[in-house]
Amino acid sequence: MAQGTASPSSTLRARLERGCVVVPGAFNALVARAVAQAGFEACYVSGAATANCSGYPDIGLLTLSEVCRTIREIADASNLPVIADADTGFGEVECAVRATIEYERAGAAALHIEDQVFPKRCGHLDGKELIPAQAMADKIAAMSSRRLSPDFILIARTDARAIEGIDAAVRRANLYREAGADMIFPEGLANAAEFAHFAKESPGWSLANMTEFGKTDHITAAQFAAMGYAAVIFPLSVMRMAMQAVEDGLRHLKANGSMEAMLPRMQQRTSLYELLGYQPGSQWNFPRG
Repeated sequence: MAQGTASPSSTLRARLERGCVVVPGAFNALVARAVAQAGFEACYVSGAATANCSGYPDIGLLTLSEVCRTIREIADASNLPVIADADTGFGEVECAVRATIEYERAGAAALHIEDQVFPKRCGHLDGKELIPAQAMADKIAAMSSRRLSPDFILIARTDARAIEGIDAAVRRANLYREAGADMIFPEGLANAAEFAHFAKESPGWSLANMTEFGKTDHITAAQFAAMGYAAVIFPLSVMRMAMQAVEDGLRHLKANGSMEAMLPRMQQRTSLYELLGYQPGSQWNFPRG
């Protein structure tokens, strides 16, 4: 971070104070540049996307170092505040504290940790299990006390809705806020009525997850803003679109032996260079000093 500039976490806090921040997921640094170019105010690093791009399912198999490398690349490339998924904290309390420190060092503005038993499952799958609420609160309290900067945003995710019901999710959320969470991420709520109920019963910053093919109805960012949500993530939307295009292109190549007909669907070289801020023959400048 250049001397005299605001930290990623203080920048994100200021943007959250202005209103609901729409946060697309980026699965690599090039996509993160596109997120910034499109005018978004923050970027999301999904644990699922990071694992999937490494060839793994979303069950918490990546190491802290692997995830921090992705965070660092995305933060540097986009120059946006990054909200990053920390799954279950990479272990018990001491591991979660280390993850908090390492995520902040890697350039993240915020992280979220969830109250699932390891190995975790995608929040929109059945069969999840929860750790005791107090055990999660103890993790949050330790993370809060050990973060490098008080501006770094700790987000507590609860998966209780699918297991114990919406009221239990509210109780856990309020306990986590008391323990030091700056924001709550209620995962797997079903519809707008549940999101509105949660926001009313657990006042303070909350984050909504608008993922496709899950248990949540499609709700717009404007609707979330009207309910008082501070941020809404779209964690896998871009990756899903990109992978559909990859599969379509490979099927076409296999069938036709040529990609000429696919040229209108490809990013042109000039667009790539513009996204990279690169002009052949000229010195390229890194996005951060």
